[in-house]
Amino acid sequence: MNTKRALLATTALMLAAAAPAVALAAEAPAAPARQAAAAGDQAVLVFTPDFFADARPNTALDMVNRVPGFSINDGDGARGFEGAVGNVLINGARPASKNDTGSNVLGRTVASQVERIELIRGGAPGIEMQGYSVVANVILKNTVSREHIASFNANLFEGGQDLYGGSYQFTERKGDRTWGVTLGDGISMSDSNGAGPLRRVGPNGELLRAEDYYSDGYGGGNSIRGNYAGPLMGGKIDLTARYGINDWHGINRQTAPDVLRETLADNDTKSGELGVVFTRPLSPRLKLESRFIHEFEDFDEVAVLRDRDGGVEAAEKRFGGEGQSSETILRGLLRFERSAAVEFEGGGEIAYNMLKVDQSYLIGGVPQPVQSASVKVEETRGELFGKATWRLTPQWTLEGGLRLESSTISQAGDAEHEKSFFYAKPRLLTTWTPTANTQLRLRLERTVGQLDFGDFAASAELANDNVFGGNVDLQPEQRWIGELTFEQRFWGEGIVSVGLRHDEISDVIDLLPLDEQTTGIGNIGDGTLDQLALNVTIPTDTVGISGGKFSFKNTWNHTRVTDPTTGESRPISGVRPTHASLSFRQDITSWKLQWGVAWFPLLGEKNFQPDETRVWRGHDYYDLWAEYKPTPTLSIRGQVTLWDDFTIERTIFADRETRAVAFVENRYIDPRTFYQIRLRKTF
Repeated sequence: MNTKRALLATTALMLAAAAPAVALAAEAPAAPARQAAAAGDQAVLVFTPDFFADARPNTALDMVNRVPGFSINDGDGARGFEGAVGNVLINGARPASKNDTGSNVLGRTVASQVERIELIRGGAPGIEMQGYSVVANVILKNTVSREHIASFNANLFEGGQDLYGGSYQFTERKGDRTWGVTLGDGISMSDSNGAGPLRRVGPNGELLRAEDYYSDGYGGGNSIRGNYAGPLMGGKIDLTARYGINDWHGINRQTAPDVLRETLADNDTKSGELGVVFTRPLSPRLKLESRFIHEFEDFDEVAVLRDRDGGVEAAEKRFGGEGQSSETILRGLLRFERSAAVEFEGGGEIAYNMLKVDQSYLIGGVPQPVQSASVKVEETRGELFGKATWRLTPQWTLEGGLRLESSTISQAGDAEHEKSFFYAKPRLLTTWTPTANTQLRLRLERTVGQLDFGDFAASAELANDNVFGGNVDLQPEQRWIGELTFEQRFWGEGIVSVGLRHDEISDVIDLLPLDEQTTGIGNIGDGTLDQLALNVTIPTDTVGISGGKFSFKNTWNHTRVTDPTTGESRPISGVRPTHASLSFRQDITSWKLQWGVAWFPLLGEKNFQPDETRVWRGHDYYDLWAEYKPTPTLSIRGQVTLWDDFTIERTIFADRETRAVAFVENRYIDPRTFYQIRLRKTF
């Protein structure tokens, strides 16, 4: 308890120090906007280390997070490499493994090693955009150094499970050779743990249940990673390997006099990966890149539901499973630079993916039949791709490409099934940059989603007493995307970005009715998405608040699809119609302090199932943080997160034909306030 009190006191002192910062801001000079367009290329903005001086960054990640108008995306983790990785490059290339993300690499690179950061908007010769309209390319110095980064972090929940973790990273650089090791003690957590009343009412408003609800979820893991990069056979090789052990524990509990409904879930995994990238110039204009990735995971999971009502124990329900999954990728790429303005890329990728799982569902110790409880799913996939980038003028860039994908997915076990797919995926990106501060981007592209192999097998949601069957007849979701984005930069770090997007979606993936009144994941038909994205950042120096920036972001989504149960038009499950955030942050150089606050006024989404609908609503989510850097190598950060109650409303139908309401259940949850402390030392 003494440790917790000390950490809470540290947080309180830092946040108190931040409170009067606005009034005293005039004492600190405004940070100059030291950015410039690359020579002859209006679409590439260059940020040198002095641009970030007022932020006193410790790592390269601190610097990239301060690039105006850019947000790091580490990729969606989908199978394959092409189109599934992030928007951060290191010296023009992505990390050797998908799971060794750009954020990971930047986080173990000290800030003094960064020579410059290039913000590439709309494509550039020599840069593999991987489907992104904007990427950040971090150029590191070629030096001799030894770097150590040690961190400690704590997440302290009011009335919940406190979590502690940390990491140690060592990197040695000797010119073209770099090697390092990372030891991690990680944290897994949910920000929506909490307690509150649960009320279930019948179709006529009669009270069926009045209980207290409690939920918690937490976990963590230990890992080790090694990295090496150096010259080999006239080229360069990058190697990375990782092994980790993780766990997760979930608790859902409903209580009342003589009532206990409790769901306990545990998940244990062991995972690892190996990544190899070899690059070599074949001529002054021709470059070869080859890549090998292998990932594996073993998992063991179980969920138990215990129900006691009126002192009477119901039969225990237990859903468990164990299995293995793996992915192996071999990829080759040739890049030909015809001139400084024209470049061609071509290559191919082959991959093998596998999931094997054995599951069981028991009620009172008696096995119950579940559709596709034990399965082995395998995929062999090949892809050919070509791309051309043409810098017509310093103001105009055109990028066009085509990917041809062929795959076969087979299933063995409780059900035997095999299906093959072929897709052509064209892409066109046009960028007009009349000035370094003004840009218009137009993207037309066809994308194909990745099937989640877990959807082929059975699954359970015992907290809501749901068991879902697996579905062998799945095919990937496809989208034709049209997107137009306008970006205007001003006052050094100010930016206004407006994006309009429309998706024509085929084979939307959602929950649908299966045989024998069961439910599973499947394709429910065609749908659409219309989206408006707005991003505004305004430096506040002009209104007398030095070093400050106000930001507003929101994405408005409007989706439509035909419900497979009712035949009526409705939104696509899980797509949030709005997700606005307002934030303010400030650098106070004289105090060696940064602070900020973020507000999410409204949160929510709706999910549809054949037998129920579920609506999640929340509002007034706040983050208040401060970071003190007494020296260039030490950072102390404190953050408090709090938000108002959120609700989960479930409407359960008596049958699928009439859709008569059986009952409506509301959970009113008061999320726990939690505090985060991070200490980081670089040397």
